[in-house]
Amino acid sequence: MASFEIHGGKKLNGELIPQGAKNEALQVLCAPLLTAEKITISNIPDIVDVNKLIGLLQAMGVKIEKVQKGTYIFQAKEIDLEYLQSEDFKVRASSLRGSVMIVGPLLARFGVGYLPKPGGDKIGRRRLDTHFSGMISLGASFNYDAGEHFYTVEGKKLKGAYIHMDEASVTGTANIVMASVMAKGETIIYNAACEPYLQQLCKMLNLMGAKISGIGSNMLKIKGVTELGGCYHRILPDMIEIGSFIGLAAMTQSELTIKDVSWDDLGIIPTIFRRLGIKLDRKGDDIYIPAQESYEIETFIDGSIMTISDAPWPGFTPDLLSIILVVASQAKGSVLVHQKMFESRLFFVDKLIDMGAQIILCDPHRATVIGLNRKYDLRGIQMTSPDIRAGVSLLIAALSAKGKSVIHNIEQIDRGYEDIDIRLNNLGADIRRIG
Repeated sequence: MASFEIHGGKKLNGELIPQGAKNEALQVLCAPLLTAEKITISNIPDIVDVNKLIGLLQAMGVKIEKVQKGTYIFQAKEIDLEYLQSEDFKVRASSLRGSVMIVGPLLARFGVGYLPKPGGDKIGRRRLDTHFSGMISLGASFNYDAGEHFYTVEGKKLKGAYIHMDEASVTGTANIVMASVMAKGETIIYNAACEPYLQQLCKMLNLMGAKISGIGSNMLKIKGVTELGGCYHRILPDMIEIGSFIGLAAMTQSELTIKDVSWDDLGIIPTIFRRLGIKLDRKGDDIYIPAQESYEIETFIDGSIMTISDAPWPGFTPDLLSIILVVASQAKGSVLVHQKMFESRLFFVDKLIDMGAQIILCDPHRATVIGLNRKYDLRGIQMTSPDIRAGVSLLIAALSAKGKSVIHNIEQIDRGYEDIDIRLNNLGADIRRIG
């Protein structure tokens, strides 16, 4: 198990280019399963979860050619459906949450999809009912083998349907969209997720020949087509990494420029960080964050304590609430962080408390942060990363802390952040990968 040794208290300076979006990559990499033609995708991040999915697709029979760093050509001309019953498939797919999105395209093109219980972050219950109920609405039959933890969906002749999703699940919407693009007739998906990553998937599918309208809204209309073809697609920059870098700049009092952020796709993210008192300026398509000695959390108009909570897009993404918690720990003022969507995501705050942060964990969903206003430095400690987003939040805390910190289980961080230690060391950080 690898670890990071961090010597904190150093100010960083320079430019960062965000990687391609992890959450988009896990969706669009499954779309080539819908066609026998070649699909070129660029700006693919070189991270563990994405590389696992690429490996899984290759094992399924997808021919994959690396053109250059971040750019691959995929051709799913011959898929080995028998492999989907193998132990190797079960091991590979169960290690990756994103593997769930192979089911929709497999069902659409081959009439059958298989999936073992997928892995991923242990951040609370992440049910799959929404995915499979949508496919059942299209005419598929569903079976779950509780002993093997193995899902099977079958449907040779899918038909368009009206689907009112019980939750605006991003991966659920992606799966149902891919399942329905070749279904006969029209499919309407209401209460659909509308995150930029889902919009990107829909735009890519339209380039492949799909007929999807309502992109960016919570009602998608899909007219089924008989087949799809090839296309070129470029992945957006990762908004979660961009938010992480904003938080890093504030905590370490650093002057940073984040390049090519696709600002118009960031939604409310810049606004939320500004509510914490963080100065950031738009310069073209870059974000410039000046070095700040202090930053003060706003209150509501009536003077009551600021609350920051997550919500489906266009609300604030839950993936950045861990960063908000850390950044608020050295702000002036207090904030209530309300994590509505996952009940186990705030438990890492015990590590921040050990570092000297003043945080009250009210319950599994809410934490109150009383900012230290830099009167006291956080102190370096030994800790373990529980999931991707908590891991990078602890890394940011350690970079701002006095003394040495050690973060174990950094494989969790590597799942979502490409060469994070190398990139930050180039700006003046002191992070050593050990073990």
